[in-house]
Amino acid sequence: MNYNWVSILFRFVVLLVLQVTVFERVRFDLGILSYTHILVYPLWIMLLPFKMPKPVILIAAFMMGMMVDMFYDSPGVHAAALVFSAYMRDFILRIIEPDIGYEPEQPFNIRRLGIIWYISYAALFLLLHLFVYFSVEVFSFVYFYEIMVSTITSLIFSLFIVVFLVLIFNPKS
Repeated sequence: MNYNWVSILFRFVVLLVLQVTVFERVRFDLGILSYTHILVYPLWIMLLPFKMPKPVILIAAFMMGMMVDMFYDSPGVHAAALVFSAYMRDFILRIIEPDIGYEPEQPFNIRRLGIIWYISYAALFLLLHLFVYFSVEVFSFVYFYEIMVSTITSLIFSLFIVVFLVLIFNPKS
């Protein structure tokens, strides 16, 4: 399979820089919104070509997660959540597969698949990622309320930013 590795690496760097320089510093100090974290780095895994081999995706997810963990000083939390999400990516893609299907050789293309499909895909992927992230972060279901509130509020803000980024930059590969 011929992938556009330059484009993939460029997205890696851009999303990592955005996450650790911009979105790490965003804080909401207003009631329930104080649980919110904006996470955009999962977008990198979401935009990888559909038929990329699963071991490559898992290694890529681990690398991205560990890079974010280095900057957030959270040993393995981001990596664990992103590797789990990357592992579940094929399952999510099968659940929401459009009638026209996926072209194995084609990269992610929002024009072909549609905005509704993309929002569904991003919402499911981010929901899973955020739930695992917050569960691993507190490592106890004693804080179930905090996990759920953090997941839902972070999902709303992260989904908005992720959809905005894809619509603005509309990757072709």
